[in-house]
Amino acid sequence: MALDSIILAIIIGTLAAIVYSLRVLVLLERRIARMDENIEKMTGVIAKEELEVLKEEKKIEAEERNLEKRFKKGKKR
Repeated sequence: MALDSIILAIIIGTLAAIVYSLRVLVLLERRIARMDENIEKMTGVIAKEELEVLKEEKKIEAEERNLEKRFKKGKKR
């Protein structure tokens, strides 16, 4: 009987360790999923900002071309 009790205790302990490990894995997976969501949000914000910067850059370049044209016209006179 004592040997049976020891074997049963080992099996129960092993199962408890497996259940605990699965719990830890699920918690880690949830944490990683939240990190992925946050990275996606940050990427979206950065992409929007990049588009705004590109639009502003085109606007500035257009203004520079207009100023260069005006300067060249003023020099010819």
